[in-house]
Amino acid sequence: MMNKSNWWENTPLTEMTREQWEQICDHCAKCCLLKLEDEEDGIVYYTDVACSLLDNETCYCRDYQNRQTLVPDCLQLTIENIDQIQWMPPSCSYRLIKEGRKLPDWHHLVTGDKNSVHKAEQSIKNKYISEKSIDEDELEEHIVEWPLN
Repeated sequence: MMNKSNWWENTPLTEMTREQWEQICDHCAKCCLLKLEDEEDGIVYYTDVACSLLDNETCYCRDYQNRQTLVPDCLQLTIENIDQIQWMPPSCSYRLIKEGRKLPDWHHLVTGDKNSVHKAEQSIKNKYISEKSIDEDELEEHIVEWPLN
Protein backbone atom coordinates (compact mmCIF):
# COMPACT_ATOMS: atom_id res chain seq x y z
CA MET A 1 0.00 0.00 0.00
CA MET A 2 1.33 3.48 -0.91
CA ASN A 3 2.13 5.92 1.86
CA LYS A 4 0.10 9.01 0.93
CA SER A 5 1.85 11.12 3.55
CA ASN A 6 5.10 10.79 1.56
CA TRP A 7 3.49 11.79 -1.75
CA TRP A 8 6.86 12.97 -3.13
CA GLU A 9 8.09 9.36 -3.06
CA ASN A 10 5.10 8.12 -5.01
CA THR A 11 4.48 10.96 -7.45
CA PRO A 12 6.77 11.35 -10.46
CA LEU A 13 7.92 14.92 -11.09
CA THR A 14 6.00 14.85 -14.38
CA GLU A 15 2.72 14.19 -12.53
CA MET A 16 3.10 16.73 -9.71
CA THR A 17 0.69 19.60 -9.39
CA ARG A 18 2.11 23.12 -9.38
CA GLU A 19 1.67 23.22 -5.60
CA GLN A 20 3.49 19.90 -5.14
CA TRP A 21 6.29 21.03 -7.46
CA GLU A 22 6.81 24.19 -5.39
CA GLN A 23 6.85 22.15 -2.14
CA ILE A 24 9.77 20.08 -3.39
CA CYS A 25 12.07 23.10 -3.16
CA ASP A 26 14.03 22.92 0.11
CA HIS A 27 14.93 26.65 0.01
CA CYS A 28 18.64 26.06 0.33
CA ALA A 29 19.02 28.89 -2.24
CA LYS A 30 22.15 27.36 -3.75
CA CYS A 31 20.57 27.89 -7.15
CA CYS A 32 20.49 31.64 -6.36
CA LEU A 33 24.27 31.80 -6.16
CA LEU A 34 25.97 33.28 -9.20
CA LYS A 35 27.84 30.73 -11.25
CA LEU A 36 30.62 30.96 -13.81
CA GLU A 37 30.94 28.53 -16.70
CA ASP A 38 34.30 27.77 -18.25
CA GLU A 39 33.73 28.24 -21.98
CA GLU A 40 36.43 25.69 -22.88
CA ASP A 41 35.34 22.69 -20.83
CA GLY A 42 31.81 23.64 -19.70
CA ILE A 43 32.61 23.23 -16.00
CA VAL A 44 30.34 25.35 -13.82
CA TYR A 45 31.86 27.06 -10.79
CA TYR A 46 29.78 28.32 -7.89
CA THR A 47 30.53 31.60 -6.15
CA ASP A 48 29.56 32.89 -2.72
CA VAL A 49 27.71 35.77 -4.40
CA ALA A 50 23.91 35.60 -4.55
CA CYS A 51 21.15 37.36 -6.40
CA SER A 52 20.17 40.67 -4.88
CA LEU A 53 16.54 39.49 -4.55
CA LEU A 54 17.48 36.77 -2.05
CA ASP A 55 16.32 37.25 1.55
CA ASN A 56 19.07 36.02 3.87
CA GLU A 57 16.76 35.11 6.76
CA THR A 58 14.45 32.84 4.79
CA CYS A 59 16.47 32.03 1.65
CA TYR A 60 13.33 32.91 -0.31
CA CYS A 61 13.18 35.31 -3.22
CA ARG A 62 11.90 38.73 -2.18
CA ASP A 63 9.87 38.98 -5.40
CA TYR A 64 9.34 35.41 -6.56
CA GLN A 65 6.47 36.21 -8.93
CA ASN A 66 8.45 38.87 -10.82
CA ARG A 67 11.97 37.46 -10.48
CA GLN A 68 12.42 36.60 -14.14
CA THR A 69 11.46 40.12 -15.18
CA LEU A 70 13.64 41.76 -12.54
CA VAL A 71 16.56 39.35 -13.08
CA PRO A 72 16.62 38.28 -16.74
CA ASP A 73 19.26 35.58 -16.03
CA CYS A 74 17.01 33.89 -13.45
CA LEU A 75 15.95 30.47 -14.70
CA GLN A 76 12.71 28.91 -13.57
CA LEU A 77 13.25 25.21 -13.02
CA THR A 78 10.43 23.23 -14.64
CA ILE A 79 9.80 19.64 -15.58
CA GLU A 80 10.42 20.70 -19.18
CA ASN A 81 13.92 22.08 -18.56
CA ILE A 82 15.19 20.05 -15.61
CA ASP A 83 17.26 17.82 -17.91
CA GLN A 84 18.96 20.82 -19.52
CA ILE A 85 19.98 22.52 -16.27
CA GLN A 86 23.12 20.64 -15.32
CA TRP A 87 24.32 23.04 -12.63
CA MET A 88 21.80 22.16 -9.94
CA PRO A 89 23.75 21.25 -6.79
CA PRO A 90 23.97 17.56 -5.78
CA SER A 91 21.72 18.25 -2.76
CA CYS A 92 18.92 19.80 -4.87
CA SER A 93 15.64 18.12 -3.99
CA TYR A 94 14.40 18.21 -7.58
CA ARG A 95 17.60 16.54 -8.72
CA LEU A 96 17.38 13.88 -5.99
CA ILE A 97 13.80 12.97 -6.87
CA LYS A 98 14.56 12.97 -10.60
CA GLU A 99 17.45 10.57 -9.92
CA GLY A 100 15.15 8.29 -7.87
CA ARG A 101 16.81 9.12 -4.56
CA LYS A 102 15.21 10.05 -1.23
CA LEU A 103 14.92 13.54 0.17
CA PRO A 104 17.51 14.24 2.87
CA ASP A 105 16.54 13.90 6.53
CA TRP A 106 16.69 17.69 6.92
CA HIS A 107 14.15 18.44 4.16
CA HIS A 108 11.02 20.26 5.38
CA LEU A 109 8.71 17.63 3.85
CA VAL A 110 10.47 15.03 6.03
CA THR A 111 10.81 17.11 9.21
CA GLY A 112 7.68 19.26 8.98
CA ASP A 113 9.88 22.28 9.79
CA LYS A 114 10.61 24.92 7.13
CA ASN A 115 13.74 25.93 9.06
CA SER A 116 15.29 22.46 9.12
CA VAL A 117 17.38 23.28 6.01
CA HIS A 118 18.97 26.15 7.95
CA LYS A 119 19.36 24.15 11.19
CA ALA A 120 21.20 21.46 9.23
CA GLU A 121 23.37 24.19 7.68
CA GLN A 122 22.40 23.06 4.19
CA SER A 123 21.25 26.49 3.02
CA ILE A 124 23.35 29.46 2.03
CA LYS A 125 21.96 31.53 4.92
CA ASN A 126 24.75 33.76 6.29
CA LYS A 127 27.25 32.24 3.83
CA TYR A 128 27.04 34.64 0.90
CA ILE A 129 27.30 38.26 -0.13
CA SER A 130 24.90 40.13 -2.39
CA GLU A 131 25.81 40.75 -5.99
CA LYS A 132 25.32 44.44 -5.22
CA SER A 133 28.40 44.24 -2.96
CA ILE A 134 30.93 43.50 -5.70
CA ASP A 135 31.86 44.48 -9.23
CA GLU A 136 31.14 41.86 -11.86
CA ASP A 137 34.85 41.61 -12.75
CA GLU A 138 35.57 40.44 -9.16
CA LEU A 139 33.30 37.40 -9.45
CA GLU A 140 36.13 34.96 -10.18
CA GLU A 141 37.66 35.84 -6.82
CA HIS A 142 34.52 34.49 -5.12
CA ILE A 143 34.57 30.92 -6.49
CA VAL A 144 33.81 28.42 -3.71
CA GLU A 145 33.24 24.66 -3.44
CA TRP A 146 30.98 24.45 -0.38
CA PRO A 147 27.65 24.66 -2.27
CA LEU A 148 28.43 21.32 -3.90
CA ASN A 149 28.83 19.47 -0.60
